[in-house]
Amino acid sequence: MKRIVLIDILRGIAILGTLGTNIWIFAHLGDLKYITTTDFTGWSSMDDIIRLLALFIFNGKLLGMLTIMFGVGMAIKYEQSIRRNQPWVGMYKWVIVFVLVEGLLHYLLVMEYDVLMSYAVTAGIIAIVLKHGERGMTRALWVAGAIHLGMLALIFTAMLLGPAFSMASSPQLITVYAEGTWLEQVQNRLTNFMFFRTEAIFIIPLNICLFIIGIKLMRSGAFSFTERGFAIQRKLLIWGLGIGLPLNALTFVPGGLFDLPVRYLFAPMLALGYIGLIAFVVRTYSTWRVWKWLEKTGRMSLSCYILQNITATAIFYGWGLGLGGNLNSVEIIGIFCMIVVGQIILANAWLAKFPYGPVEWLRKGMLQKLER
Repeated sequence: MKRIVLIDILRGIAILGTLGTNIWIFAHLGDLKYITTTDFTGWSSMDDIIRLLALFIFNGKLLGMLTIMFGVGMAIKYEQSIRRNQPWVGMYKWVIVFVLVEGLLHYLLVMEYDVLMSYAVTAGIIAIVLKHGERGMTRALWVAGAIHLGMLALIFTAMLLGPAFSMASSPQLITVYAEGTWLEQVQNRLTNFMFFRTEAIFIIPLNICLFIIGIKLMRSGAFSFTERGFAIQRKLLIWGLGIGLPLNALTFVPGGLFDLPVRYLFAPMLALGYIGLIAFVVRTYSTWRVWKWLEKTGRMSLSCYILQNITATAIFYGWGLGLGGNLNSVEIIGIFCMIVVGQIILANAWLAKFPYGPVEWLRKGMLQKLER
């Protein structure tokens, strides 16, 4: 099956954009308050305003888009299994195992907020749901959505009725990343495994919804530059931005009350708008060379995801350059831009010589051996 260029472009933008959120965690040594407004009390600090503007663009939106694209990838794999007359779950189970192991290693060795393990669990659920056809997927979408909304409602109600809380991480954790060795950081992740994996478990119902949305978009022809594709992209653009932008503007309300609904509900809505917007810009300015660069980045998205986090830890954590906690928002955004540009250059240079990214090559090789 011929690769769909728009899918690779979207995947490339999504994988680079996830760093737009994670960079603040790295730069502030694991302190989560810097991706929230829990400790933000006013507009007197230009440094905080710049940070919130960046989070308004990136936080949850690009991760939501990446999750949707993972669902798109599952739809492609499923169609391949049908064409080749291969048993679906039997073939795809090794992909799930690979992503789970890859995510576990990434969690232990690089960063505690890895999303791949959560994707692996979600993929296992969706792999079974896919066998029950469109009706089964729609039912799973509604059930998972109800569970996710229910959990958000409970947490939001507790925040309204209870005392204000801060997402600030403990001084001990910050010290580990500021002064600890790499092995001490690995030990900390291992010791606090369940604590750090709380979000990965919490987002599984949301992941299920976004995976299924990705599958349905793929099957509907949303990524093709046909009349049908244009119509779907236009709807995503209008409704995604029209609803998502004002709801995500709640990011700028201080006090932390809207941090959870913005990241885990409103941001995915805006992610759909981003897909429509990017499709429109790609279609309108199809001759721009940047699309080729982003397409290559999307083709080795797993390699880029791991590499960007390794690079960020080496820059900010104590075992590396130790810049964490010492930079302002403009400098952090500058480093983010340098990592993004570096990854685009590396991806294009690598794929000029090799057909796959290093992690993609490893996965493909292992899967081919297991399928024999």
